[in-house]
Amino acid sequence: MLPYLRSHPSARVSEVAALFGVSERQVIRDLQVLWFSGLPGLQMGDYIEVDMEAVEGEGIISVSNADYLARPLRLRTDEAVALIVALRTLAAVPGSFERGAVERAITKLENAAGEAAQQAAAVQVQVDGDAVADVAATVRGALDSKNRLHLSYWVPARDEATERDVDPMRLVVVDGRLYLEGWCHRAESVRLFRLDRVLDVKELDVPAQVPSEARPRDLDGGLFQPSPDDELVTFVLTPAGRWVADYYPYESAEELPGGELRLQLRARDRGWVRRLALRLGSTGRVVEPAELSAEVTAAARDALAAYGE
Repeated sequence: MLPYLRSHPSARVSEVAALFGVSERQVIRDLQVLWFSGLPGLQMGDYIEVDMEAVEGEGIISVSNADYLARPLRLRTDEAVALIVALRTLAAVPGSFERGAVERAITKLENAAGEAAQQAAAVQVQVDGDAVADVAATVRGALDSKNRLHLSYWVPARDEATERDVDPMRLVVVDGRLYLEGWCHRAESVRLFRLDRVLDVKELDVPAQVPSEARPRDLDGGLFQPSPDDELVTFVLTPAGRWVADYYPYESAEELPGGELRLQLRARDRGWVRRLALRLGSTGRVVEPAELSAEVTAAARDALAAYGE
């Protein structure tokens, strides 16, 4: 649709709906998705601009800041494979979205990709859809109706259930896990909620009001994205503990004699560092900062004391 809109300024919603064989409501919904799309990074100036006031008021579509998509996109083989895998993953996500559209898109891509589609067939992505089907269906319903959600959410770091109202923004899959991303009124910020940690969810008869400054997180780098303001922690890992470098982003890694690894990473929560250190046991230790190392030692002694050792 976007190349057509770029070549037909001020097209009317009714005209576009008739041309593409969809309802006017579907065109508006697609424009609302387009509004949150753009170049990688998704910083100010990267987003495609859609005049939604003109769309909803006068029925006229005005799109700008999208010259890089003025022509239909031609996919490379690796891009086609990635899209097919992503769509198959989406098809496994429970909810109320139009599965027929997903299946049709998969079929078209497979026909266009030819032999590359066989490569995509070899990639299997497991999604925890069945375990959270009811929660996902409620979330999808709230996204469709643009209503607020009330969550009872378990926070494992504090081992407590919290109550919070959330204005949903999107449902995403990361590493096979389903997450709700939305504006959390308790935190007054955008938050991600793992659906298998939702103890209860209710759609409220209250319109969602996501602040204009709220932006979806860039998840290309994974869920855990440390800030430069987070505390710098140094681990020394034995060969059996080197897996930490594969699972968590780090600032630097230095090889040491005997196959050990000095790893520096940032952490905003010392509790998380203590849990990781205790999990490592003899395969890794915190060496800096010194007071955090002492906290880990004290936690280990307290744990042993609970067993009478």
